[in-house]
Amino acid sequence: MGAILDTSVLIAAEKQRLDLAALFAAHEQETFCIAAVTAAELLHGVERGKPAARKQARARFVEWVLTQVETIDFDLALARRHAGIWAALEKAGKVIGPYDLLIAATALHYDYPVATLNEVEFRQVSGLRLIEVARYLRA
Repeated sequence: MGAILDTSVLIAAEKQRLDLAALFAAHEQETFCIAAVTAAELLHGVERGKPAARKQARARFVEWVLTQVETIDFDLALARRHAGIWAALEKAGKVIGPYDLLIAATALHYDYPVATLNEVEFRQVSGLRLIEVARYLRA
């Protein structure tokens, strides 16, 4: 069984605000993955990093993530799923961020739950299962 890591979880882990190792250990039956858009968001964060030392530390973390978890490509099947979810949300008068919509489509397509700190946004997507990660936050 798999699970999708949302960007919010990885950013919190990179900032030492979330114990990613504890999350992985508590869900050892899951194979964690990321959506391709999450890789783009993380790499964008590296590109924006300042000062240089911070950028280098962020790059090390992001490259570690990219070697540890599979990145799921956005393909035509996912594009179709994404379009259906997008239309359903519009019909219901709901809006979520475009990147979160891509992550949700990936999760629903593969029937994976999403580990996120952005539950309010993702709860708007019908049928999407979430992994509660707040308990892994550091004080």
